[in-house]
Amino acid sequence: MSVEKSIFGTTPDGKEVECYTITNKNGMRAEVITYGAILKNLFVPDKKGRAVDVVLGYDKLWMYFKNGSFFGATVGPIANRTKGGTYKVNGKKVQLPVNDHKANNLHSDKDFGFHKRIWSAVAGKNSVSLSLKKKNGEMGHPGNMDVTVTYTLTDKNELKIDYSATSDKDTVINMTNHSYFNLQGPASESIHDHILTINASRYTEVDAEAIPTGNLPSVEGTPMDFRKPKKIGKDIDQDFKQLKLVKGYDHNYCVDGYNGKKKLIAEVSDPKTGRSMKVYSDLPGVQFYAGNCIGKNKGKNNFPNMPRKGFCLETQYYPDSANREEFIKPVFGPDKEYHTTTIYQFDW
Repeated sequence: MSVEKSIFGTTPDGKEVECYTITNKNGMRAEVITYGAILKNLFVPDKKGRAVDVVLGYDKLWMYFKNGSFFGATVGPIANRTKGGTYKVNGKKVQLPVNDHKANNLHSDKDFGFHKRIWSAVAGKNSVSLSLKKKNGEMGHPGNMDVTVTYTLTDKNELKIDYSATSDKDTVINMTNHSYFNLQGPASESIHDHILTINASRYTEVDAEAIPTGNLPSVEGTPMDFRKPKKIGKDIDQDFKQLKLVKGYDHNYCVDGYNGKKKLIAEVSDPKTGRSMKVYSDLPGVQFYAGNCIGKNKGKNNFPNMPRKGFCLETQYYPDSANREEFIKPVFGPDKEYHTTTIYQFDW
């Protein structure tokens, strides 16, 4: 097990961006950069022992400066969508940037969110901890916040992501990692043949702007059902309203039996390479996004990024939970610190 530090590049204002490479004894390798606390690369062997990078992204730092798809990024303070770009905490209105459709907020702030910050980093034996400070009122959110995200790679082939934050005022915190996975590697053009299972009997129905309506329909008898292993591409283009609204899968699934403790919530496998991934989380929801709207651009090794080339399984509190009384409201502050853990465990 080892952690190596290098310089990935320099920002336009002259700040160096560090890259931390964590390697385990089984041939896995994770590379994390201090820009956006981004998971830049994740090399995983296949059934023949050949390791390839299984996350989408870029080879050059400057390409992450736009990163409209949020490849590999740590998103916060609030991931996903907030209706009207506003919420109330302790009766006070909080106004966020309007950056999605005509009135909503997506991922806090596209220019000043956590995915665009330079984080401070400290390496451990098999981990790297990244931290930053957010001032009261930045992006509209109340509270001076201290945030830490720790990536750990274990010899059990687990990529563990621990999130923690404190705030001196009550505020909404709902962070996630926005990595796009393709278990076949960067040369693959589609994730349609990946086999997915999600341990969820219900999902959050969305409107035409991808905002939850508050309804939690059953997946039973619909293309949304992944309770048993199913190819991602099998039903993705069905004539089903929820799929048509967002061009495929881009929905929060409600984890069955949620009790605040870490549990297996999803599994993905690729029969072609033998790679598989299990996802563990202590959160009530997971956003399954099939990469329907990935912009076409040059990705790693000159292979193109394109729609449905990668999938996301973003662990989270439900989208717009800041405004929905029927959802668990993720308010944290002086009397309640934010802590959550997600694990992506691989096999081949």
